[in-house]
Amino acid sequence: MSNYKSIHKQGRDEIIINKSRFIGTSCPVETEEEALEFINKIKKEFKDARHNVYAYVIGENSNIQRFSDDGEPSGTAGIPVLNVIMQEKIKNTAVVVTRYFGGVLLGAGGLIRAYTKGSKIALESGIIVDKKLFYDVLFKLDYTMLGKMENELLKNNFIVVDKIYEEQVIIKLIAENENLDNIRALVGEVTSGKSEVSVGQAAYYSTKNGKIIE
Repeated sequence: MSNYKSIHKQGRDEIIINKSRFIGTSCPVETEEEALEFINKIKKEFKDARHNVYAYVIGENSNIQRFSDDGEPSGTAGIPVLNVIMQEKIKNTAVVVTRYFGGVLLGAGGLIRAYTKGSKIALESGIIVDKKLFYDVLFKLDYTMLGKMENELLKNNFIVVDKIYEEQVIIKLIAENENLDNIRALVGEVTSGKSEVSVGQAAYYSTKNGKIIE
């Protein structure tokens, strides 16, 4: 999967609308099985609630889209939750909006607005991020070259994750695919071709405003 938008972590927030309590919970998921496991967990947590409405979107092309009104009038709950996920262009995410009925009927329009809001606060609480694919990069160099290399890495905004001081300095960093040739060229230049760059596994990291967040 190429870079995509998702949420960073499980999030939860709630609102009161005309005495009904709406609890929005979101969770990043990789598979439909993970989504269903999360939904069932929330249903058990709020088993005394009148409704546990959900929606989830999974896959590079958002090819898996599911929703449930969970007893609310058709089209007033699950679809609004799904629509928020789709409008934000978020993938690999599940949302459950739990409702504790407060005794006041909201009507179709009121329900749509309430579940839309419940979905939005759930996603915002989970922190909407860009998921970017970074590769592990490793190379060694002599101590005499370390200062210059550190300056170049900093100047070019490469993300160094570790330095190991042995006979030579082992530098570990992460880089996006389009920057791999740049790091190879930089290491070749600083070390006069004496160091070889090793590219390892790739993993997705959460980024916001161009910076990785933990």
